[in-house]
Amino acid sequence: MNKKLKSYYRQFHPIVWVLLSGTVLARGSAFATLPFLAIYLSRNLDLHPVLIGLTIGISPLSGVIGGFLGGHLSDRFGRKPVMIGSLFSMSLIYFGFMVAETPAWFIILNAMNGLSGSFFEPSGQALIADLTEKSKRMRAFSLRYTAINIGASVGPLLGAYLAVVSAKSAFMVTGIMYFIYLLIFAGMMKKYNVGNPISKGAAKVTIASSLRIIGKDKALLYLVLGSIIINFGYSQIESNVPQYLESSLANGVFVYSVMLSINAVMVVILQMPLSHFAERFKTMQVMMAGAVFLSVGMLTFGFVSGWYTGILAILFVTIGEILIFPSSSYLVDQLATDELRGTYFGAAQFRKLGHFIGPIVGGFLLKEAGGIVLFPVIAVAVLGSILFFVQGNKVFVKTSPAIVKN
Repeated sequence: MNKKLKSYYRQFHPIVWVLLSGTVLARGSAFATLPFLAIYLSRNLDLHPVLIGLTIGISPLSGVIGGFLGGHLSDRFGRKPVMIGSLFSMSLIYFGFMVAETPAWFIILNAMNGLSGSFFEPSGQALIADLTEKSKRMRAFSLRYTAINIGASVGPLLGAYLAVVSAKSAFMVTGIMYFIYLLIFAGMMKKYNVGNPISKGAAKVTIASSLRIIGKDKALLYLVLGSIIINFGYSQIESNVPQYLESSLANGVFVYSVMLSINAVMVVILQMPLSHFAERFKTMQVMMAGAVFLSVGMLTFGFVSGWYTGILAILFVTIGEILIFPSSSYLVDQLATDELRGTYFGAAQFRKLGHFIGPIVGGFLLKEAGGIVLFPVIAVAVLGSILFFVQGNKVFVKTSPAIVKN
């Protein structure tokens, strides 16, 4: 057994394991705060749902702006300075949430949170790919997504407790966790001396030339467009679903907390079996199937009347996200060249436009028409992503037949 564990551990670089472990720590803390931000703003500041949607949606919008720049800078100057700076910023931002009192400050801080996260995410994914053999990268991305959800399985329950005891203490805990992550990560990067620019040639790649290169990549374009729609739908879970449940169910906040934890636990349990099964199909086809499951889940939310329907809805959503999100990261890695890997992962951050538009449009529909209209509209929109995935698959077949077999 010990030999098997050692063999399993050695398949990835120690830094990759630090990233995976840090993801559990940081994301677990973040999931104790951000999913409840909509409820916090509604209760404490009595904001209109559209303004709440803007406050939440500003984070992914700034992430769109910063993602490409952060990925490019990590290619040019190395992953290490970009990622360490991002972690330090995120720690400070959550301490800022703790003392914020006005809507303007929440909007500014959440915008900065999205910007800092967008620097870290593409750089982190690129670093995982840098340090992992090609044959094991899909497994690494799946483990990364599993790590996110291990944190997410504990975070919401902690958040529900802290929301009752002291909502602001949740922000403090998250700030501390990001700072601890920073110290461990910086120490390990120094020990193994990794995270430097891939090559001297990579440092000469300008933003303009990078934009020209990825602008010609139609497969990436279709992937991003389809992912924008997917994120448009998925963003409802963090913004309008909790508001809908709070208003329609007597114990809506608790039901929502449990649903988030069930979602995370099911991802941890089902991620590897479903990923193994999905390897039999083309990656774009797997993403299409995921869109169907996500659409059905969104539609089911409109009929939630208690525990059973709530769990059924989140189960459909869970299967959908398992099929979509790791596959998306894997496809970006396959499209990217070594010297532009961070830039490609940064460009893929444009999918966060969906996370900006979704809470605002959803908030308007929820306020004006209610959940009976909101969720069917979202379900149909999510199905629309399949059109882009179909076109993307055609490009893959023509340009990179080896990719679609994975």
